[in-house]
Amino acid sequence: QVQLVESGGGLVQAGGSLRLSCAASGRTFSTYAVGWFRQAPGKEREFVAAITWRGASTYYADSVKGRFAISRDNAKNTVYLQMYSLKPEDTAVYYCAAAATAYGSSVYKMAQYGDWGQGTQVTVSS
Repeated sequence: QVQLVESGGGLVQAGGSLRLSCAASGRTFSTYAVGWFRQAPGKEREFVAAITWRGASTYYADSVKGRFAISRDNAKNTVYLQMYSLKPEDTAVYYCAAAATAYGSSVYKMAQYGDWGQGTQVTVSS
C-alpha cells in the first residue's frame, strides 16, 4: 500500500500550462504503475494518463494526447503530469492512483488502482 498526495493544481487561463505532482510514501512505490484520473462536476471520473513502474510505457486519453506528458522520478517517489495548451474542458479535480500490477489495457481501468490521492483542483478559464 502507498499513500499519495497530489499538488500543483490551480487556476490558469486557456492555453496555459500546469505541472501536477503526485508524491508517494512507501518503499515499494517504484514497482507500482501510476495513473492520473480526473473528475469534472457532474461527470464520471475518467482516465487521463498512466505510466508503468519503470516508466517504459506511457498511456494517454485521446483528449489529452499531445498536450499532456506523464513522467516519474522513482528516486523522489514522485510522478508528474505536465499539462500544456490547457482548455476549459480540462477543468476538473485531478487524482493520482497507484496500481501494484497494471499494464496494457488494464491501466485505463479505475478498478485496477488500489491506492488514491485526495485530488487537486485544476481550473482553466476561457
